[in-house]
Amino acid sequence: MRNSTSLVLLIAIGFFLWSFGFAEKDKTIIDNKLALSESFLLPEKSASGFSVDNEAIINFFKTYPKLKKYQENVLDLYQKREYKTIWYDDKNISEFGHLLYEKVDLLKEQGIDKKMPYKDLIDEIFNESVTQKPTQTDTELLLSSMYVFYAINVYSGEDAETLKKIGWFLPTKNISYSRILDSLIQDPNRLNKDSHLLYSQYYKLQDVLKKYRTIEKNNLWKKIDIDSATYKELKPMDSSVIVGQIRERLFVVGDLKQNSKRNVYDEEMMAAVLNYKKRYGLTLNYTLTKEHINQMNEPIANRIRTIMINMERCRWIPTKLANADELVMVNIPSFRLFYVKNGKYELVSDVFVGTRMTETVIFSGMIDKIVFSPYWYVPQSIIDNELKLKIASDKNYLEENNMEWNGGRVRQKPGPKNSLGLVKFIFPNPNDIYLHDTPAKTLFGFAKRTFSHGCINVQEARQLAISILKDNPDWPVEKIDKAMSGEKETTCMLKNKIPIYICYFTTWVNDETGEISFFPDVYDRDKQLDKLLYSDDVVIK
Repeated sequence: MRNSTSLVLLIAIGFFLWSFGFAEKDKTIIDNKLALSESFLLPEKSASGFSVDNEAIINFFKTYPKLKKYQENVLDLYQKREYKTIWYDDKNISEFGHLLYEKVDLLKEQGIDKKMPYKDLIDEIFNESVTQKPTQTDTELLLSSMYVFYAINVYSGEDAETLKKIGWFLPTKNISYSRILDSLIQDPNRLNKDSHLLYSQYYKLQDVLKKYRTIEKNNLWKKIDIDSATYKELKPMDSSVIVGQIRERLFVVGDLKQNSKRNVYDEEMMAAVLNYKKRYGLTLNYTLTKEHINQMNEPIANRIRTIMINMERCRWIPTKLANADELVMVNIPSFRLFYVKNGKYELVSDVFVGTRMTETVIFSGMIDKIVFSPYWYVPQSIIDNELKLKIASDKNYLEENNMEWNGGRVRQKPGPKNSLGLVKFIFPNPNDIYLHDTPAKTLFGFAKRTFSHGCINVQEARQLAISILKDNPDWPVEKIDKAMSGEKETTCMLKNKIPIYICYFTTWVNDETGEISFFPDVYDRDKQLDKLLYSDDVVIK
């Protein structure tokens, strides 16, 4: 298209000269003007002495079809730069090009187990001993494709449509790879860490991933030898070879700061066992059962894969959400709620969530009101599947459970036995999920807490209401307690809506201690994501 345009321009100028009888001596001046016109129509030459254009880009992706999926993004890079070269200083590849190549070579440190197509050709570009290298244009576009490959895998992760298919309905990133490239070229150190691109938890997991890979490499994850048929629970002051093996494991992962190598379950080891159980979300006691030992014997390769899977989840989190001044976060696998305000944890509470049949959905919303002493309007699914049978077998069932018919629906009246407890927190959503108190306090004593129909039951629901309304003079603690007396339903509309994120992380690094916790994959989401991302050489169990 550009060549035909130039030809038309040339003919037009020739006709102009002929029409007005320009002298031969003026031809040189006109030729110079024509050259200026040509340089305006073609892409501006870069310092390296060559440029790319649409035709070159199209031909490149025909030659390298395995990179076709990056074509649109690569084209955008050059359109934003008026088709100037990106990767060359004079005639040599820029320092940033070399840095990016090194980062692609170390993708495993980013928790990524993928190889770029035509990586062997890119290796040749950076191998000084290779004389037959790709052409400059091919090199330029190979490196641009390498950048897009890197940026997609490290900064974005899976696309929004794929995430919806696997049940992840939290907001996803909307980023410009061209803008990211500009920022990285200006400050290459951002290749190592960039809090504007990746959620801070990502880098904490990355540090632990390095530690666990070192443990694996040095063969420090030694199996604890037990006979399942004869194993007896270990308790403080017990003595055996197994105790020494457990001690070594606790030392390797950091629960023990020193390894005395004693075979006695002493006080030092008791503290380490409690720390281990806390990190794994287990019931806090000193007893070591066969199940605990089996958990310790899980291959370290599985632990490494779990870390990688959760690093991938961190890629999906927009950093602006994580940096909000105020938010509520619920992590389903850890059965924990966190209320964060001004960068600090105002409240941490245990919760229980949906069963496998009624899984709690992974999504976000905005808490806009708190309802004290609420009615519970029984969902139609519960009426059809449970309540009708109970009413049929016991005509007094509704009265005995403080329930009543209301406009064709069943509702439970306010009171201490109400299934929602004495307070609920509303964030409008199509799943009809909300946070609420519960009269079933004993359920918080279980380590694995999947009991609800999908809503999130909060152990410290009263304290959460107090914390949220702390700066609201219209709602002192005394008024909150009166509203929670169970006498009548009272609604408090929040002046400022609070973001809530219901997440799914099966491993998490403590911001203060740097210790990693592992939680049960209660909905088998790790297995699903592992199958999507990686090969089948390691199976998450």
